[in-house]
Amino acid sequence: GGCGSQTRTVSVSGSPVVTRSTPAPSSATSSTSSAATTSTPTSAATAPASEAGGTTAPSGTTRSAPEPAFTHQENSAAGLSQALSVLQARGYTADDTSQYHPNQTLRVLVGTKSGSGEGYDQQAFFFVGERYIGTDSKEASASVSVLAQGDTEVTLGYALYRSGDPLSNPSGGQATVRFQLDDGQLQALDAIPPAGSSAGLSRR
Repeated sequence: GGCGSQTRTVSVSGSPVVTRSTPAPSSATSSTSSAATTSTPTSAATAPASEAGGTTAPSGTTRSAPEPAFTHQENSAAGLSQALSVLQARGYTADDTSQYHPNQTLRVLVGTKSGSGEGYDQQAFFFVGERYIGTDSKEASASVSVLAQGDTEVTLGYALYRSGDPLSNPSGGQATVRFQLDDGQLQALDAIPPAGSSAGLSRR
């Protein structure tokens, strides 16, 4: 070298070292990765019924189950049983329990006096719900029948007798009397035939 020169010659043995740089992830990969980490899975409550594994129940709907049929039958039987006890306590036996309609407000049962022999000693017993309110008349009739009844009205039929008629053969036809519930009181809308008469028609 020339005078005062600081140049040095360096010889390197072996292969040169190659430095590799890792390429930055592409924008597509980055967005995919970001989407994968930020997406929220659909919950079962908002997913369709087929995806949630069942049927979505309607919101805001309240359902009430009706009273079981056997419960209604038990209540009806209890009401009839109580009515029969009322008749029995007064010395009467019900002729036809199907006359008692527990679904009505005004209910009726015709009873025959126990020990009346041929059975020509009858009265109609009335009830408001299951509460006994009285009979159709103070004195019994030879024959009483229920002709029609509704929620608050009952129509009774009375066999009519002329003087001298045997109990088994009334010749005076039949009187129809409507009984109606009025403010908790039983009212006869038609005249009730007399219990006995020596000249006109009567109930026995």
